[in-house]
Amino acid sequence: MSEIPITVRGGVDDRAVAQLERCARAGDAVAGALCADGHVGYSQPIGGAIAYPDHISPSGVGYDIGCGNKAVRTDIRTDELRADLPRVMDEIFDRISFGMGRKNDEPVEHPVLDAIADADFAPQRSLASGARKQLGTVGAGNHYVDLFAGDDGFAWVGVHFGSRGFGHKTASGFLSLAAGGRFTDRAPNGEMDADPILLEADSELGASYIAAMELAGAYAYAGRDVVVDKVLEILGATATYEVHNHHNYAWRERHLGVDAWVVRKGCTPAFPGQEGFVGATMGEPSVILRGLDTAGTAGLLGSTVHGAGRVMSRSQAAGRIANRMECNARDCDFWAPMAEFREARERAGAENGRFTLCPRHPDGKMTKRRGRVRDGVIDFGAVQAELRGAGVELRGGAADEAPAAYKRLDAVLAAHADTVEVLHRLTPIGVAMAPADTADPYKD
Repeated sequence: MSEIPITVRGGVDDRAVAQLERCARAGDAVAGALCADGHVGYSQPIGGAIAYPDHISPSGVGYDIGCGNKAVRTDIRTDELRADLPRVMDEIFDRISFGMGRKNDEPVEHPVLDAIADADFAPQRSLASGARKQLGTVGAGNHYVDLFAGDDGFAWVGVHFGSRGFGHKTASGFLSLAAGGRFTDRAPNGEMDADPILLEADSELGASYIAAMELAGAYAYAGRDVVVDKVLEILGATATYEVHNHHNYAWRERHLGVDAWVVRKGCTPAFPGQEGFVGATMGEPSVILRGLDTAGTAGLLGSTVHGAGRVMSRSQAAGRIANRMECNARDCDFWAPMAEFREARERAGAENGRFTLCPRHPDGKMTKRRGRVRDGVIDFGAVQAELRGAGVELRGGAADEAPAAYKRLDAVLAAHADTVEVLHRLTPIGVAMAPADTADPYKD
């Protein structure tokens, strides 16, 4: 096999580069690219784009099919909004659901729901009820609803999320089918550096995945439309301009003279003249950008960054929540990790209900509960105070989404300066995200 051209921008770690190269070799790719916000992902790195002539990759697109961004400029001047900003953010956080369930009874209708009920890939039809319930919900993790002060004097709305449980279950079903299971089975647990899951695009399973992916992508577009429209309703505003794009998806494109499926995981399409919305962090400006007609753009498969890119894991930033053993005594805050408790109990030959490690209550007992088992490096209270000082109204959020957990977007964009131009800078004034420890398996 001839050498596959791989383009890497910025200070991306070697493991992510190795992941991209492994995926490219496995599918005899035309080319691959890794953007400057790239980091290790499941099989294919986040920020990676790979052009496969004959294959489609469910593991490359990932679990959040159609995850992406939408931004709209409103007809409200930022100065007019500021006085009412706290109330507006309260209403956004009250009426738009973050996490698993829907916390309000506002019904949502959309043609995409009828398309799911009559999906070409029949097993997706069974997901119609859940899709209806989750349409217009945002999810957890790094998904958000933001209000921005645009550099043009107008208030902007920006959102980031994907296809929620519908896309997650679609992806999981195809990963199971690829392993010989059923669509309704759980996807096999794969290692982070596993080989990619590749389907021949012209096979029955490959064609079914493409149809199912496209439907999940339409659902993601619809969800972002619904949420943005809800925010516009709350603001009493009209959109005068919009930018809307997926960054977890696959498109049929032509590169290096070859027609190929370009699988982008966490990177934004940015062909010459194409606009994109790229988010930063809860405390820093996001951008509207446009692709340039340069050799660099071609080398990146018409792709650019989708955000700033993580520099630490969620557990590093926020600590880790898991089962632990807590002392039952009143007003006692002693706890021990599960493994430490079990080992000590086994050494003592004691029964669970009669054994304690608490030095203050040696005759007490301990109970299993969920709690923090490792502290994170980020003081989220300090982050919240800093945002208040900067005039940002934050609702929800957590330490794992703090600015320090990410690269700086300007530095990331600098590595792509020959391929994109920034059209607008959007400074956050209102940020709504899922609160810490929100239950949601579908977060990015």
